[in-house]
Amino acid sequence: MYVAVKGGERAIENAHAWLAEERRGDPALAEMSVAQIRAQLALAVNRVMAEGSLYDPDLAALAIKQARGDLIEAVFLIRAYRTTLPRFGASRPVETGDMACIRRISATFKDAPGGQVLGPTFDYTHRLLDFKLAAEGGDPPAAALGEPAPGPVPHILDFLDRDGMIEQEPRSDATPRDLTREPMELPADRALRLQALTRGDEGFVLGLAYSTQRGYARSHAFVGELRIGTCSVDVEIPELGFSVEIGEVELTECETVNQFKGSKTEPAQFTRGYGLTFGQTERKAISMALVDRALRWKELGEDFVGAPAQDEEFVLMHCDSIQATGFLEHIKLPHYVDFQAELELVRRLRAEAEQAKWKEAAE
Repeated sequence: MYVAVKGGERAIENAHAWLAEERRGDPALAEMSVAQIRAQLALAVNRVMAEGSLYDPDLAALAIKQARGDLIEAVFLIRAYRTTLPRFGASRPVETGDMACIRRISATFKDAPGGQVLGPTFDYTHRLLDFKLAAEGGDPPAAALGEPAPGPVPHILDFLDRDGMIEQEPRSDATPRDLTREPMELPADRALRLQALTRGDEGFVLGLAYSTQRGYARSHAFVGELRIGTCSVDVEIPELGFSVEIGEVELTECETVNQFKGSKTEPAQFTRGYGLTFGQTERKAISMALVDRALRWKELGEDFVGAPAQDEEFVLMHCDSIQATGFLEHIKLPHYVDFQAELELVRRLRAEAEQAKWKEAAE
C-alpha cells in the first residue's frame, strides 16, 4: 500500500509539472501577461468575475491564465480564492440610474430620453475574420469617438411606470440572503433567484432564455433597456453617520418588457424581467431577464405550462457551473470498488439467466 501511495504522489506531481509546461506553451513565444489578458480579453474577464462573484479584473485575468483559458476552471479558482477573503461590511445598493453609460439601447422606444448610445458592440459587425489582427505590430486602433453619457440617465421603463402601463417595482429595505455564504434553499425569493442566475453558467442560462423565446414559457419579451457603464459603490460608515464612495464597478443591466393579460385584481399591463451582472456581459444580462420573468409565473398568477425555465428547482439547482462541474468530473475519480460490485451483479444476473434458459430447454 505504501508503494502504491508514493507512486500515486509521484504521478500527480508529474501531472502538475506537465500541466505547467502545457500552460506555458512554446517557450520561443513571449508569455502572455495578466495585464494583456485583462486589457485584450476583457469579455472573458467579465464573465469570470460575474460567475465567480468577485469584482477584481486582475485576479480574473490571472485565473484565466492559470486555467489555460478554461473559463469554468477560472471561475472555480476565483470562487475558491473568494472564500479566503475577510468581509468588512456591505455596500449600499448601487444606483444604476446614475450610471455613466458607454452603451444604452432600447428596442421599445426609438427616441428614448437621453438618446441611444450604441457603444462597443459586435451587433453591427459583419462577422468576417479580420486578418489584420493576425499581423504583429499592426496599426494602433483608432481613438474612440464617444464618451460615457453624462449621468444621471433615466431608466426608460420609468416612463411606462409613470403612465401606469407596467407593473410597479416594489423596493424593499430588507437585507437579501447572501448566496455566496449560505446554501440555496427552495422556494427562493426573487432576490435569491437573481443571485443564482448572476452566478449561473452563461451557456445554461442562455439556453433557458432561448427556450422561452421558442414558446416554452409563453413569454414574448422586448428589451426595454440595456445599459452598460460604471456605477459608484458606497459603504455606510456607522461611526461617521454617512456613506463613503470606495470605488466604481462596471455593470450591465437589462430590463425586459413582457405582456400580461391581467388578473382578477390587476388590469392588463406590461411586466418586467431583470438582469444585472458585472462587466460588459449583455448576453448574460438579457438571458437573466428572460429567465427571471419566466420564474415569476406564480406571483403573477399565470399557469405553469411545464416549461424548464418556469421550474425553479430545475433552474436554480442546475445553473451553477461549479456545482455541475464538480458532480460531473467526480466520476473520473477511482470507483474501483463500486464498479466491481456492479460487475459481479451483472455476472450473477447473466449466470442466472443462462441457467433458466437451460432449465427451460431441458423441460
